[in-house]
Amino acid sequence: MSADSPKELGLRLRERDRSAAPRALNLIEDRSPRGREAAAALAGEVSPAALGGEAPAHLVGVTGPPGSGKSTLLGALVAHWRERGRTVAVLAVDPSSKRSGGSLLADRVRIEHDPRDDGVLIRSTAAGGRLGGLAAATREAADALAPAFDIVVVETVGVGQSETDVEEVCDTVAVVVQPASGDVLQFLKAGIMEVPDVLVVTKADLGEAARRAQRDLSAALAALGSRDVPVLAVSSLAPPEGIEELARALEAHRERTDVGERRLRSRRLSALRELVAEHGEGAVRKLGGRREAERLLSTRPPEESVSDLLRVLEAGA
Repeated sequence: MSADSPKELGLRLRERDRSAAPRALNLIEDRSPRGREAAAALAGEVSPAALGGEAPAHLVGVTGPPGSGKSTLLGALVAHWRERGRTVAVLAVDPSSKRSGGSLLADRVRIEHDPRDDGVLIRSTAAGGRLGGLAAATREAADALAPAFDIVVVETVGVGQSETDVEEVCDTVAVVVQPASGDVLQFLKAGIMEVPDVLVVTKADLGEAARRAQRDLSAALAALGSRDVPVLAVSSLAPPEGIEELARALEAHRERTDVGERRLRSRRLSALRELVAEHGEGAVRKLGGRREAERLLSTRPPEESVSDLLRVLEAGA
């Protein structure tokens, strides 16, 4: 068996061999027909069926407008998690070059970490033109890393009306804003306030501006009936402020979440999204509409992977 075969890589990831992660990500990022076939095989090797249940990692989404301080915040969070012995993988989803399709901003350069630390993996990946901010391979990458790491972070390329895919991939979503930026009004217009499990105001060192943003966001959430979403102010400047409280809030959300149910729903939504991306809305209409497609998926075993569910939909269409 080849060391780079999907079966071997899947076995190593299931055994928490983190050295297999870069090769697995290389395989997933190959979007050629042969590469996609191999990625689907790898997905089966790290699926709940192969693992005997959901992967143990906490899948954390971090999203927010460009310039809000996501990368600096992640550097502080990664350092905090590592101090507590947690292994961390970060998938930094950057805008794509229209010419090459590659990542433009290279977030792994911006997120501070010790490159010699094998308990941290930071990988930049291109958005691939998806309005939702996530490339087609992002979910597959997160699923592949989840058996091998304690925490898998997906950092997306900003927030807009349609950039909420991260909610369908992660167990917990943190939306990051900066003070005095007008983000609160924009979030209300775009419906983004329904996305976060935790809201984070960066640059708490600015004082009153950060406190005002915190109050405005809390009021907006209360108006929407989302009083259980914490709004935290943090500063990533040395010494960091509020990072430990943020880590606790992320963990508290996961503890009160039915992770199995959330991931099951996520896999079904992702399969529908991929069907539309590959074949257009006409494929969903052939199935009898979105509701009928969702009903079809609800009859499938919960341990099936996104690739498995997509094949069911494609066969039906």
